[in-house]
Amino acid sequence: MENSNLEKKFKTPIILVSIIIPVAVVLLFSIRLKDFGINVAPLSFLPPIYATINGITAALLVSAVVAIKKGNRAIHEKLMTTAIVCSVVFLLMYVAYHMTADPTKFGGEGAIKYVYFFLLLTHIALSVTIIPLVLFTYVKALAGQFDNHKKLAKITFPLWLYVAVTGVIVYLMIAPYYAN
Repeated sequence: MENSNLEKKFKTPIILVSIIIPVAVVLLFSIRLKDFGINVAPLSFLPPIYATINGITAALLVSAVVAIKKGNRAIHEKLMTTAIVCSVVFLLMYVAYHMTADPTKFGGEGAIKYVYFFLLLTHIALSVTIIPLVLFTYVKALAGQFDNHKKLAKITFPLWLYVAVTGVIVYLMIAPYYAN
């Protein structure tokens, strides 16, 4: 398939996925399985796992940049693909946890509360923004449009890294307030 055709082929699906995922997460986040008579114990073991996956994603992103700067495109590609897979696994676990558990309120007070909410809000906003950026960046590489890929990656990388790192920080800040 011609490179420009590959990009055109994926444009609409990327836009749809970029809309559907955040909408689905919001809807699923507000649904509790127990409200439908499905008695499932809260999946309380998931938050430290999906926080770890965020940390792994951050490490994969940094490693991928190091690999490409050293000229190792094959390793870069594998690391980036693994980072995308980790992000999908994170998302599935995140939704599963929130469908089975009651919301956790942050209990910190004073300045730390403002830091927490700033990190949380920027994390959420950028996690929505990063979906199409990651997908378009990836497709540009698949299409062999490496100059365009590199230009877009310069925007995508720091935002995705921020989302991954703040995911870990937000977890660490709220972890003491999870129900036992």
